[in-house]
Amino acid sequence: MASAAVGGSHLVASTKAGAIYGWQLAVLIILVNLFKYPFFRAGIQYTMGTGRTLVEGYAKLGRPYLCLFLCLTTISAIINTAALLMFSASLLGYFIPFSLSMSSLSIIVLTTCLVILFTGHYKALDMLAKIIMAILTITTLIAVIIAFQHPVTTIPHFVSPSPWSISALGFIVITMGWMPAPIEISCLTSAWLKKQTQQQTVTPRSALYDFNIGYIGTAILALIFMSLGALLLHGSGVVLQTSGVGFSHQLISLYASTIGEWSRYLIAVIAFFCIFGSTITVIDGYSRVISDAQRLLQSKPAVSPRSISLTMLIVSLSSLGIVLFWASALLPMLNFAMILAFITTPFFALLNYILVSKTALPKPLAMGKKLKWFSIIGLIYLFGFFLLFIWWKWLMQ
Repeated sequence: MASAAVGGSHLVASTKAGAIYGWQLAVLIILVNLFKYPFFRAGIQYTMGTGRTLVEGYAKLGRPYLCLFLCLTTISAIINTAALLMFSASLLGYFIPFSLSMSSLSIIVLTTCLVILFTGHYKALDMLAKIIMAILTITTLIAVIIAFQHPVTTIPHFVSPSPWSISALGFIVITMGWMPAPIEISCLTSAWLKKQTQQQTVTPRSALYDFNIGYIGTAILALIFMSLGALLLHGSGVVLQTSGVGFSHQLISLYASTIGEWSRYLIAVIAFFCIFGSTITVIDGYSRVISDAQRLLQSKPAVSPRSISLTMLIVSLSSLGIVLFWASALLPMLNFAMILAFITTPFFALLNYILVSKTALPKPLAMGKKLKWFSIIGLIYLFGFFLLFIWWKWLMQ
């Protein structure tokens, strides 16, 4: 879950939040991570308590829920994979000694992902992803500590823009949609956990512990990236790149200027593996839940490995097609995916809440009174922002 989450939402959205608005969005980042927590946690609770995935739970609620989930998830899978693929390809091109086109780099990244997944080397990648994320966290902390000692000198007469205005709502919506990750990632976590329980012994306590470490880690990392943007870019007069790819290169230069020029290519490699880990994780996870949803709609007893592999190919090739033929439309598509993630968040959150609260789960998986009220407050928060967004869209017309 952490590997899937730490990507565009952290390296780009969190850093931009700090660069544009300074420290003003820190509370919002904390709140969105806090109030999404019980609905991501639901994937662990439901799967460990019932042996079923969240997708199987949606099927029990009714066929229309499953059809809607399949439609939204397929759109998200293709667009998100295309964005991460292009992101990975751009970072790969940053440090290789010769020039290659974006198309060639994207094909190299995608082929590597599929080879690793099809040959069953995902466990090795899992360990590599943890090492890379640890190094990324340490280097970012070092950069922030140095930045605190040498913050940027603001340009004369600089006035920090306020995020608490109608004009800033669009940026806030995009940031919240993917912070710490789209809510359907809870279904991916659920599918991975079910697979893990089939291969090794997993206790409810250990599953919740692993989840909490990953989730809290991603929330802290979001604040660290925001701090980096606030300390080194806010008020500097530097024009921020609008695309995620362009901003990622700007971010690497930011690390180099803070830690030292010697770190430029090291950070480029680390950032690449971070996004590469997200890419391969998303391909694997989305393909599993899409295949599972199709299986349930067809009333089949189990998902075959061949079906998952075929779905991986379809999602991957569709995403590659976007990169090869509609690269100029990728940024609007990505913004659409982020807005879609924001709009669907309260509804997926409500579904997850219904599944966990209405299912008899053993301790420590059962939803206690405190978690129940916390979930209700979270739903009010998420639906409140959703209604605010609808009002904003109506005003903009």
